[in-house]
Amino acid sequence: MKFLTAIPVYNEERYVEDVLHEVRRYSPDIVVVDDGSTDRTAELLAAQSDLQVVTHPRNRGYGAALNSAFAYALEQDVEVLVTMDCDGQHEPSRIPVLLEAIHNVDIVSGSRYLRDFRQDTLAPQDRRRINVQITSELNERFGLNLTDAFCGFKAYRREALARLHITETGWGMPLQLWVQAARLGLRIKEVGVPRVYLDPNRAFGGVLDDPSERLAYYRGIIDAAVAADHPPTSPAPCSLGPCFPRETCR
Repeated sequence: MKFLTAIPVYNEERYVEDVLHEVRRYSPDIVVVDDGSTDRTAELLAAQSDLQVVTHPRNRGYGAALNSAFAYALEQDVEVLVTMDCDGQHEPSRIPVLLEAIHNVDIVSGSRYLRDFRQDTLAPQDRRRINVQITSELNERFGLNLTDAFCGFKAYRREALARLHITETGWGMPLQLWVQAARLGLRIKEVGVPRVYLDPNRAFGGVLDDPSERLAYYRGIIDAAVAADHPPTSPAPCSLGPCFPRETCR
């Protein structure tokens, strides 16, 4: 199976060299999407050999970086795209686990809550609470069976990537992905991956550092994805006049 591993990065000078060293043990082909880093990340990437780099001149967001990775993968002769983060949370040694699991599905998603690992660390309380809430809402609304809606450690079949239309540029991108995957009837499987938070105080930035704002943002992404899947149509003329919703006329 020919596959490519994509890693979005933004100001990851602390981890990028070690992560790439480990990823090379399991993936011969790697693309890094540098999402407008302002630290030494670009310099460190330039010193790496046999590495493809897609550069955003300015920071566009996590979802935008992954969307660039999707587009790059579709231009290559690969069957599967693996995505992982560069903050030390994802263990490259799990890449073969994702690849083994994708033989009969379209998307394999890592889950930090599917099973326990000896190296697990505690998730920040607000992140765990919001993950549980959003994951439950996705399962209820779209008939999914997820345990971790936000893990970025995934494998996608090329055919699945070609059917997705991701437009969300921020941290909520995985939620748009799940809505589209459910509506497209894509086959989904989760595999357990360790839950590792090397820096539990790492921030999202801006208003998303407020848990209530973050939860509202995530729910807005889900609702927008549903609305995009069902664009409004012009209603038939109503005998009661234009001010009445169609449901009132039935």
